[in-house]
Amino acid sequence: MKPVGSITRGTTNPNRLRRVDNWIAATLGGLLRRAPDPLVVDLGYGASPVTAIELHARLGVPVVGLEIDPARVAAAQPFATATLRFRRGGFELAGLRPTLVRAFNVLRQYDESDVPAAWAAMTASGALLVEGTCDELGRLASWVLVSREGPRTLTLASRLASLDAPSTLAERLPKSLIHHNVAGERIHALLSDLDAGWRAAAPLSVFGPRQRWRRAVESAREAGWPVLDRPARWRLGEVTVPYAAVAPD
Repeated sequence: MKPVGSITRGTTNPNRLRRVDNWIAATLGGLLRRAPDPLVVDLGYGASPVTAIELHARLGVPVVGLEIDPARVAAAQPFATATLRFRRGGFELAGLRPTLVRAFNVLRQYDESDVPAAWAAMTASGALLVEGTCDELGRLASWVLVSREGPRTLTLASRLASLDAPSTLAERLPKSLIHHNVAGERIHALLSDLDAGWRAAAPLSVFGPRQRWRRAVESAREAGWPVLDRPARWRLGEVTVPYAAVAPD
């Protein structure tokens, strides 16, 4: 099966994807436990297999890392085990039928017009897809949960101790949203409301950034945003909303 896609830059770092991995474990762990064959695909793990190795350790289920570049697949083989494998593949998933696909910092390097077809290819077999982007150290991240029926949710996540303002996350939005952070678009409105709540909650900084972030999320919810997660996730610097609430017009 010919791989579908293009070779991307492949830059990566240890722990770069810890935020999304922890979210997957907490939010989709039940799905993986119930699956008769809980295979997870890490698509586009990059020049080093470190994030695939970490994903395997964090989830405790079989993982297959897929890369289009044969050299990257060959370089990863010394790290393969019975439940962690590396193969050549792209959006067609090398013919695998996983329960879950994680594709991070991949579509960021494509055109926005390529996103719907890539989402459709990765979810065609019924897999759920977690697709997003993050900065080099994993301090800023966002991701979309996608099913065969389309995108379900958007999650924004950050290391609160170094967060200047929620709108800083705009530079790490998924490809489907990053060009829509302009006045009149819903994603811009969400970030603006989070910023307003963050500024208003500045006095809470004396109690730590978690309290300030929690109040910012609460204020966004009070403004009408359909926040889906609870304070336990907010404490981690996250907020999740239905994708329809921020979808481009």
